Amino acid sequence: MTFSSYEKMTGVIRNIQSGGSCCSLLISVSVDEEPVNFVVSGDTMVVDNVRLRRGMRVAVFYDTSLPAPAIFPPQYQAELVTALRGGQDVALRFFDGTLTAEDNSLKLNLSPLTRIETMNGQRFLCSPENQDLLVYYTTTTRSIPPQTTPQRIVVMCPVQ
Repeated sequence: MTFSSYEKMTGVIRNIQSGGSCCSLLISVSVDEEPVNFVVSGDTMVVDNVRLRRGMRVAVFYDTSLPAPAIFPPQYQAELVTALRGGQDVALRFFDGTLTAEDNSLKLNLSPLTRIETMNGQRFLCSPENQDLLVYYTTTTRSIPPQTTPQRIVVMCPVQ
């Protein structure tokens, strides 16, 4: 599965309501002080299966290749949702053999403290190079590309 058409919005959940069926939610996220609605369905990946709550800081990834209704506030189908701690950021990109993002937006410097796991929480026993990775980090250098030592990496293993 490729994530190249995914975009991220980061904000705080302001409201949660029924998404029109018993298996979906509509979450309203405050992004730069503006509301953005996301449909969280049974197909949406929620990292660590956390229960979404009001006041929670999240990053929501949506597929820009899917149609979206022309309404205000904007509404998108959430493909992946992850909770973030204060000061934490997340990137979902393909990282090459040098652990540089395909779009040159980030370079990873692994440390023994970097947790590397699969989406279901199992340890990833191989090298994370040449994979789609969900990378959690706090600070980056001012170099090009920015470099970081990630706290956690989730390898987005292809479905067999």
